[in-house]
Amino acid sequence: ETESHNPVQLLLNCTKVHKNCEVSGYLDDCTCDVETIDRFNNYRLFPRLQKLLESDYFRYYKVNLKRPCPFWNDINQCGRRDCAVKPCQSDEVPDGIKSASYKYSEVANNLIEECEQAERLGAVDESLSEETQKAVLQWTKHDDSSDSFCEADDIQSPDAEYVDLLLNPERYTGYKGPDAWKIWNVIYEENCFKPQTIKRPLNPLASSQGKSEENTFYSWLEGLCVEKRAFYRLISGLHASINVHLSARYLLQETWLEKKWGHNITEFQQRFDGILTEGEGPRRLKNLYFLYLIELRALSKVVPFFERPDFQLFTGNKVQDAENKMLLLEILHEIKSFPLHFDENSFFAGDKKEANKLKEDFRLHFRNISRIMDCVGCFKCRLWGKLQIQGLGTALKILFSEKLIANMPESGPSYEFHLTRQEIVSLFNAFGRISTSVKELENFRNLLQNIH
Repeated sequence: ETESHNPVQLLLNCTKVHKNCEVSGYLDDCTCDVETIDRFNNYRLFPRLQKLLESDYFRYYKVNLKRPCPFWNDINQCGRRDCAVKPCQSDEVPDGIKSASYKYSEVANNLIEECEQAERLGAVDESLSEETQKAVLQWTKHDDSSDSFCEADDIQSPDAEYVDLLLNPERYTGYKGPDAWKIWNVIYEENCFKPQTIKRPLNPLASSQGKSEENTFYSWLEGLCVEKRAFYRLISGLHASINVHLSARYLLQETWLEKKWGHNITEFQQRFDGILTEGEGPRRLKNLYFLYLIELRALSKVVPFFERPDFQLFTGNKVQDAENKMLLLEILHEIKSFPLHFDENSFFAGDKKEANKLKEDFRLHFRNISRIMDCVGCFKCRLWGKLQIQGLGTALKILFSEKLIANMPESGPSYEFHLTRQEIVSLFNAFGRISTSVKELENFRNLLQNIH
C-alpha cells in the first residue's frame, strides 16, 4: 500500500487548507473542519461521554426485538452466537428504572403511578387531581404526536426486555452479504427521495456502473433541496459510522478458549479507502462528520430541558443520580461551547406550506426507516440499529422544536416539549456511537501511519 491509500489521511489532506475543505468550509452544507471536530471530540468530549454512558441510567435500554418485519417475510435469522442479544434478568435492572421506564423523574413517575392506580379502580376522572389529569393527557398527546420521527417501539409489550448495552456491544457479528445489503438497499432506494433511474455508486445489489453513472448520482444529489440532501447524508453517515465500529471491533481470532477483538485495517480500507472505493470512501467519512454535527447541534439546543431542577436521571440511587446529572450538564455545556455549530435554520425555511409538506415527508421517510430495523436478521445489529435510528430521530425532533423548548416552564411538568427516558437513552448512546467513530478514525489513522 502507498501513503495515498490511507482514506483518513486523504480526507485530512483535503482539509488542511480551510478554503479547500469539502468537509469543512461547507462540509457540503456546513462551516466546520474535520480537525476542529477531531480535537473537540477526542480530547474534550469523548472521555466524559463514555463515563456517562457507563452509568446505570444510560446502560439499560428497553427494546422489543421480537416485532415482526412489516415489509417482507423471508428473513434469514443469523444463527451465530455473536448475533445474539443477552437480555437482563429482572433483578439486574435498578428498580427506579423499571418503575419509571418511560418518564424521566421521580415526580413524573409518581404522577403516572397515581394515574395507573386510579385507572385500575375505574375512577380516573373522580380521583385524579386536575394537575395529574392535565399531565397525563398532555403526555399521551405527546406520545402520539406528529413530532416523532420514529415508529414508537412498544416497550410496554410483554416481548420488550431490558438490555445492558455494555454487555451487548456493537461489533462485528458475521452478519453480512445479501441479507445485510437488502436492508441498506431498501433504506437508500425507497426512503432517500431517490428516483429508481438514478443509480447509487458501489451498490452491491446492482450491476457494475461506470463513472458517468456515479457522476449522474452526485449531480442529482447536489440538485436536491438542502433538506433532502441532508437526509441522504445523515443515512450515509450513520451507515459509515456503523462500518467504522465493525472494523474497529472485528473478530480477529477465535479459539475454544477465547475470542480476540480488535482493529481490522484491511476491512477498514475496503470500506473507506479512496482508491479501493473509487472515491466513495472519503465521501462516506464526510457524511459521518456531517451526522456528528447534526447530533451535536441537537444536544446544544436541548440544554434547557436538562437544566430544569425537576429533571433527574432517575434510577433510585440519589447520590449517583445527582452526580450523573452534574456530569451530564458538564458535557452539555461543553457541547454548547463548540464554536462551529451547524445552522439548522436553513431547513424548512421557504414557503410555509411547502416547508410543512417537506418536513412531513422528511418525518415519514425517517419513521419508515425505523420500521425497517425490525427486518434485520441479526438481533445485535437490530438492537443497535433501532437505538441509533431512535437517537437520530430524537435529535431531529429537538432541532425542529426550538420554540417549544424556549417556552418550557422553569419548573413543573413540561407539557409542550418532553423527552421520554427511551428517547434520552437512545439520544446519548447514538451520539456516543458517532463520537466513538470519530475517535476510532484517529486510531485507524495512527495504525495506518505505523504500517507506512
